[in-house]
Amino acid sequence: MRTAEVTRNTKETQIRVRINLDGSGNARLSTGLPFLEHMLDQVARHALIDLEIEAKGDLHIDAHHTVEDIGITLGQAFARAIGDKAGVRRYGHAYVPLDEAISRAVVDLSGRPGLEYHVDYARGLIGEFDVDLVREFFQGFVNHALVTLHLDNLRGRNAHHQCETIFKAFARALRLAIEPDARAAGTVPSTKGSL
Repeated sequence: MRTAEVTRNTKETQIRVRINLDGSGNARLSTGLPFLEHMLDQVARHALIDLEIEAKGDLHIDAHHTVEDIGITLGQAFARAIGDKAGVRRYGHAYVPLDEAISRAVVDLSGRPGLEYHVDYARGLIGEFDVDLVREFFQGFVNHALVTLHLDNLRGRNAHHQCETIFKAFARALRLAIEPDARAAGTVPSTKGSL
């Protein structure tokens, strides 16, 4: 089983993430941020990974540190769980619609962190959740998961729909990238021999 558990404790946040890349889409989430939990539940469900996240942060200041550190810790757990990436597809992509919104995600388990994030939200808040924090989450994830990730919202008028399509497309692309490739016979999908 490709699993990992990571704990991150700072003066700003205390976070524990447990991930099973060969799961069935179950999520147990406790972050103090209901909208983020809704998005992380989409990731678990559509990537078919099991995800447990417990986070306590300085939400009395704002959600920035908590959201960013969840991304960091999830990235660290993902990197441990995926290991040397032998026998996986490496690349994944997905388009996901939700009513008027549609987003595209493309991921490469490259071993190099890179984020291209292009989302022009219809408004700055979804409920009380600041949409600027979505980029911070994904930046934290890619920096520590060591993946290249392109996220583009191609169309949308409703910020909730825009954000949800981003997370769902990310999940679907990740699901493809981490899938075992029967033809790869345990080899690392790179001419360098490592990722």
